[in-house]
Amino acid sequence: MERNASSSALLSKIEDFTTSLVKELSEGRSPSISIHKFRNYCTDPHSNCLCSSDLPKGQQVLTLTRQCHAYRIDVLLRVLVIVQKLLQENRHGSKRDIYYMHPSVFSEQTVVDRAISDICILLQCSRHNLNVVDTALVSVGKGLVMGWLQFLEAGRKFDCISSPTTAYTIPVHVEEVKGISARANFQQLYALINGTFNERNS
Repeated sequence: MERNASSSALLSKIEDFTTSLVKELSEGRSPSISIHKFRNYCTDPHSNCLCSSDLPKGQQVLTLTRQCHAYRIDVLLRVLVIVQKLLQENRHGSKRDIYYMHPSVFSEQTVVDRAISDICILLQCSRHNLNVVDTALVSVGKGLVMGWLQFLEAGRKFDCISSPTTAYTIPVHVEEVKGISARANFQQLYALINGTFNERNS
């Protein structure tokens, strides 16, 4: 499974962002994070999200000196670590999945939603680019695929053939799946599935 150029670029941005925070702390300075404010931030999964129709309406600077800001930074960094792992492993996760990783810290779903929006603005990307999808989409895309199969999803290559015993998550955005190549006898597969189903339900 290969990461696309977009994922690699985002991982570089995440590394640069966290490095700058560590540098500020190591120099004895309190780090600050500037986040643009938008009246309507684009959520189109196929766009860059920095829509010319909705330019920033100012900036908000988060610092550790204010308690509410410190909490928001804490949540942002926790969610950023999760997003980084999703991108590194080329997996998708829902906002709800992220919430349940630290429910005692996040306290409610809207806290996670805000952190994801903050990350999108900081990295100048969409939620889709972060591999974070709606809960409804993930429930449709649940499951694993393995065996003699290759395909592309949104530029990412899934190569089950090179490691046929490894299971990969079924793609969430089915309309973006292309270049499917399989080596299988589907009649035998159908007979096997149908036979197993009939045995279980007889």
